[in-house]
Amino acid sequence: MRRLLLLPLTALATLTAFCAQAPPEPSLEDRARAIHDRVITLDTHVDINPRDFTAERNYTQRLESQVNLPKMKEGGLDAAFLIVYVGQGSLTPEGYDRAYTQAIEKFEAIHRLTEQIAPEQIELALTAADVRRINAAGKKVALIGVENAYPLGTDLSRVKEFYDRGGRYMSLAHNGHSQFADSNTGERDSQWMHNGLNELGRQVIVEMNRLGMMVDVSHPSKQSNLQAIKMSKAPVIASHSSARAIADHSRNMDDEQLEALKANGGVIQTVAFDGYVKIKPPDSPERAAAIAKLRLDMGLQGGPQTQADATRNEFRKRMAALDEQFPPAPMATVSEFVDHIDYLVKKVGIDHVGISSDFDGGGGVEGWNGAEETFNVTLELVRRGYTEEQIGKIWSGNLLRVMDEVQKVAREIQAGQK
Repeated sequence: MRRLLLLPLTALATLTAFCAQAPPEPSLEDRARAIHDRVITLDTHVDINPRDFTAERNYTQRLESQVNLPKMKEGGLDAAFLIVYVGQGSLTPEGYDRAYTQAIEKFEAIHRLTEQIAPEQIELALTAADVRRINAAGKKVALIGVENAYPLGTDLSRVKEFYDRGGRYMSLAHNGHSQFADSNTGERDSQWMHNGLNELGRQVIVEMNRLGMMVDVSHPSKQSNLQAIKMSKAPVIASHSSARAIADHSRNMDDEQLEALKANGGVIQTVAFDGYVKIKPPDSPERAAAIAKLRLDMGLQGGPQTQADATRNEFRKRMAALDEQFPPAPMATVSEFVDHIDYLVKKVGIDHVGISSDFDGGGGVEGWNGAEETFNVTLELVRRGYTEEQIGKIWSGNLLRVMDEVQKVAREIQAGQK
């Protein structure tokens, strides 16, 4: 006959309490990963090279580009505005024609990716509802932004053409004054062309409001931006800018612009661009001379235009080698990037702040230097105490709210209600 093992009452109580204990709290990283998986992560500025959108070489492969489908999946980046960018050139019919051709090449590249190369992996979104639907279906989301209205020439019917091709935001200038607006680069020499927007630029904003295309105020001058914000009937965005109070660069927005953007209902998409996140000391004479020689050797020394697509990857490789020989100042970090988010949230509120990278266009900070490292941004936000609801707004909710409102205003304008 077996004997029953009787436990003292105190031991039994201890065992019962142990069994009833709640499971251990998840770690900060586990909490961040769960939030990262649930929210829609949307980057509003990723440059592209049409050479990476061919049957032989494309975003289904893990290319050296900072963004492609394998890296988006690895880092949990759900959606990205792929950019139709053309650098500022001469304000002539010939310049406009060349720019238009380059812009169409990029529109077609994005459509080729989403319609022919990888339609089962990534889909083009035209509305905020599309973004939510595509994400829920388990696909990556592509959207299109137009960086620099220069390719319009003086033909305003092209605004609708670019909208019909999928463009959902556009800036009126880039680096260098356009036929529509002054650029932030006027601050270098205090040389201005329009004192903000000209009449043609104002007409473009009217047409963008009518169509439902977001007005982007990242690259134009401060006066251009304040005028655009004032006249726009719909909320605007700064697709890739940070806080000038932290890093005093003409590409960042000062407090006056931020207050105007808030009153307009818009959103600033904080950009993880090293030189806009942290102002660094000047390069050593040796490094500056080496960079100047590299730009001269590659034909990149003229004016404000950035690297042409055909040479961008080669320039990046040579710069990496130059960095080994003449080390640059330390790169800004994810923590310093989120410092800008903190400042902007305190200044204009949680509903007016978003995230962008400017990847493959010079963007990147230590810890978020490619789509595969996207989780690190969410981790830092959780570390600083942001809630899941707040993180969802910053990553995509605010931008999608603006998209919805811009398209609502367009419907009202078209119906004669505004």
